[in-house]
Amino acid sequence: MKMDAAAFVADQELIEALKKRATPVDCAEDQLLFRQGDSPEGLYIFCGGEVTLTLTSASGDVVMSLSVDAGSLLGLPGVIGNVPYSLSARAKKGSVVTFVKREDFHQLMLTDPSVSVGILRVLAAEVRTARMALVEM
Repeated sequence: MKMDAAAFVADQELIEALKKRATPVDCAEDQLLFRQGDSPEGLYIFCGGEVTLTLTSASGDVVMSLSVDAGSLLGLPGVIGNVPYSLSARAKKGSVVTFVKREDFHQLMLTDPSVSVGILRVLAAEVRTARMALVEM
């Protein structure tokens, strides 16, 4: 399955609004941000370096692997839907990643309509990209 990495990228205004509530993630070494199937703790903002998303089958085979672009929001469907993360995300040593707790993210969505609209744009792009990838299979 091939997905477009740009589907995860948010506009700069949305990134800035989210960063106000974000804390840095220590990436002094390779860092597992979240694992497929884990309960969503929050949203990750990828700012620079290298982050890879992977999807594995029930038997543990890697079905998809994708390097994402800076500005990507990671874990968004899980946080929005309060469902387990559908992918795993790993940041390489030296990457710049920040984290927004689920509760802080939800509060921001309720109090800032422009954030909600920006999030919907990113989700729509992710859905379109996933749909196209499935059609290609």
